[in-house]
Amino acid sequence: MSPTTLPAAGPEHGHVTFLGAGPGDPGLLTLRAVEALANADVLVVEHDVLDVVRTHARQGVAVLRVDADPSADTRPGPGTSQRAVVDGVSTAAAVPPTRDAAHLVMEAARGGRRVVRAVSGDPGLDTYAAEEMLACAAAGVPFEVVPGVAAAVGVPAYAGVPLRDAQGADVRFVDARTASDRCWTEVGASDGTVVVSASLDSVAAAAGELVAAGRKPDTPMTVTVAGTTTRQRTWTATLGTVAQTLKQSKALPSPDGGRPVIAVVGERSAAAQRDQLSWFESKPLFGWKVLVPRTKEQAASLSDQLRSYGAVPHEVPTIAVEPPRTPQQMERAVKGLVTGRYEWIAFTSVNAVKAVREKFEEYGLDARAFAGIKVAAVGEQTAKALVAFGVKPDLMPSGEQSAAGLLEDWPPYDPVFDPIDRVFLPRADIATETLVAGLIELGWEVDDVTAYRTVRASPPPAETREAIKGGGFDAVLFTSSSTVRNLVGIAGKPHNVTVIACIGPATAKTAEEHGLRVDVMAPEPSVHRLAEALADFGTKRRAAALESGDPVTRPSERRPGARRRRNSG
Repeated sequence: MSPTTLPAAGPEHGHVTFLGAGPGDPGLLTLRAVEALANADVLVVEHDVLDVVRTHARQGVAVLRVDADPSADTRPGPGTSQRAVVDGVSTAAAVPPTRDAAHLVMEAARGGRRVVRAVSGDPGLDTYAAEEMLACAAAGVPFEVVPGVAAAVGVPAYAGVPLRDAQGADVRFVDARTASDRCWTEVGASDGTVVVSASLDSVAAAAGELVAAGRKPDTPMTVTVAGTTTRQRTWTATLGTVAQTLKQSKALPSPDGGRPVIAVVGERSAAAQRDQLSWFESKPLFGWKVLVPRTKEQAASLSDQLRSYGAVPHEVPTIAVEPPRTPQQMERAVKGLVTGRYEWIAFTSVNAVKAVREKFEEYGLDARAFAGIKVAAVGEQTAKALVAFGVKPDLMPSGEQSAAGLLEDWPPYDPVFDPIDRVFLPRADIATETLVAGLIELGWEVDDVTAYRTVRASPPPAETREAIKGGGFDAVLFTSSSTVRNLVGIAGKPHNVTVIACIGPATAKTAEEHGLRVDVMAPEPSVHRLAEALADFGTKRRAAALESGDPVTRPSERRPGARRRRNSG
């Protein structure tokens, strides 16, 4: 068995995986962690860690939350458990609520269940993980440990602060909450790098301890909160000025002063060096809250791309997809695919692929039914949906990804080479007639079939509507004229500080007709080029701020009094 092969769970005791979830960025989970999560029957976890690991847990996994409950016990550590389920009906272990996390883990493992006990950072540095492992060992419950990226290492890397260099100075790690006088004396006497785990409102006191122990007040220092997430913020100061820096930036005093921070003390955290190495916070859309008004199924890849630029995408469905009112036409067309009625099938959207796939599954068919039929896709996303279905398109536009672009490359009907002259076109009820007319002009017969209906989605929650109208979003991406009309219809007009990005001239015209100022337009009608164009806009905006000596801010942070009014909508 290889080191990463999942061990078999015992029929009586099950198996426990103590898993490090890293410092906050879900992308820092190890491959082994993802594998363990996908096979878990029960997940024992704190709320903040659940947000990191939940996307990798399988449908129906039972979630037992272990959250602090100071009213029940003053000892810091695990508190009461709450049962929840990730994406499905629970097959939860019948575990009574208990304050003892170790007991909770062992009880969850009984009956052969695979349990993942996920902790922040690395299990080896967690306050209580070792205690829980010892309890498992004593009870004969087999367990394994999957290391994670420790916050004390991962956060400085995301802050652009290397802990060692060619000089190879010592690196000391200190937890300010438990450090003794002797510990402060030792690290104060050292000239190495010190990584301090503290809270925002106690980091200045930790700096004072280091100065009192011998460190010079002008020693460089960085303080990072919410490290490795898009809420990350880093302050550069010295041991002597950190209190003043946090006060001037209005980080303190704050009701959030108890938030954990990682502080790095030493020459490697100097401001001049961090300016060159701060790769994460200098991403083009870092921290931007971007509204993605699309159908839910189509938003995922675009949201992933926006995250790669440092943005925080917020998906708001503006269009709901429903089956056609009369399904008989679609049913006849799908049967015609099997009986050889068509030479071609043309997909103009991801939703068209989804509609045909659902009909296939309803009839017990799969991708093999496309054998002998030529398949066309209007663009990259539609092609990806087909490939996921098991079908490789025969034709895609070589130029513009649109119906017009597809027609440019579509061959005319040739009775010598084409045994059948008919094309199946499954599409939306509101689709344009461009493709139908063009195919007829090329000599083809077209079965133009309504595969799905698009209707306006329900309004988003009140909080989201207020953020849209009140300037809470930094940018909004419009991918069609209908997304403009529908978003304004269900949520109101975006505030005038919000950057408006449109996929093409027609969408931009619709936005302007609704009183919106268009700031960004994609060089070609592709959602990925639209995201790239917004990232370029963010890069230029950041460069302009740095060149003029202004702080780099997000659009939503620059709301002069005269512009704070909300657009009516």
